[in-house]
Amino acid sequence: MGGFTEEQIAQFGLTFGVGAFMLYMLFIIVQLARESKAGRFGTFVLLLVLGFGLLGFVAKGVIKWFMAGV
Repeated sequence: MGGFTEEQIAQFGLTFGVGAFMLYMLFIIVQLARESKAGRFGTFVLLLVLGFGLLGFVAKGVIKWFMAGV
């Protein structure tokens, strides 16, 4: 398909597709905070708690990247 292997397409989808999905999830969290009138502290708590899983996923990718370079 266009000169790309299945592995290259999967890597592209994982990198950019999941990245775009994570940005969309952050947008949803901010919208949730805005609609519930959470205030500054409430918005901080929502971003901290709900964004913590996103941070773990990013950390996993960074750790894999560093270990592959060693």
